[in-house]
Formats: sequence, structure tokens, C-alpha cells
Amino acid sequence: MNLVDVIEQYIKEEVNKCDNDILEVKRSDLAELFSCVPSQINYVISTRFAPEMGFYVETRRGGGGYIRIKKIPAYEDDIVNNIFDKIGNKMSQRVVNVYLDALLDYNVIEKDTAKIIKVATSDKSLQNLSQEEKDITRASIFKNIILNVI
Repeated sequence: MNLVDVIEQYIKEEVNKCDNDILEVKRSDLAELFSCVPSQINYVISTRFAPEMGFYVETRRGGGGYIRIKKIPAYEDDIVNNIFDKIGNKMSQRVVNVYLDALLDYNVIEKDTAKIIKVATSDKSLQNLSQEEKDITRASIFKNIILNVI
């Protein structure tokens, strides 16, 4: 597991521990905890805690700055519709993984289903295609599986 995944997992666990699903933390404290630069924390927050992944993030920079992360209560239809709105006609494997994590977090799909989707949309499964064709095919496969599973 890479550092970005570790930071993401830690933040999600901390949010879930909060009574109101709102975590407020200093960027510098997280950077110190994980022995990384604050920009690494910014990257995790911006790529792993977006509204389409079920989070609302508010930040304030400076000495008294903070990051406030709120888990947005969601329903399956809202999550799926939001994902479909964001996907477009192509998607990378990394993006598939981000969406699968969100679907798992909200118990929309089971781990076995996510694993099958990951394999079906992997670069290895699409190895005979150019990168552009892989991304287009991956989006099509992902959408079709999600529509039929949910």
C-alpha cells in the first residue's frame, strides 16, 4: 500500500470515528504524522475526498488553518447517478479504483463484485488495445457492469 492509500485510509477511519461524520484536522499535523510534505496531504484530499466520492471538504490555509472533512450521507441512486455524470466516455484504471472504493464504502457493491470489475477493466484484460481504446472500453465495461449489478 502506498503512502497516498495509507493517508486516505487513516482519514476515512478518523471520519468514521466522529459522531457527526465530520473530521477537523490540521494539514501540518497530518503531514507530520505521515512524515510527508503538506502538498501530499493536499493531493490526497483533492483526489480521494471529492463530492462524487461522498465527501465535502472545507479548508482554511495559514497558521490557524484546518481541513474539515464531512462524510455526505448518500443513497445508492445518488451515488450511481453522480458516478455516471462524472465518468464520461473514458476512464483510467486509477479512476475505476477510486469509484469502486466509493461504491464499497457505501456498501453499494460487495468486495467480490469490485474485484471482478477491477479485473474486467484492468490494462491486462484490455492489453490488445491502445491506451485511448483501453480508457474508452474501460468506461463502457464499468458502466455496463454497474448498471447490471445495482
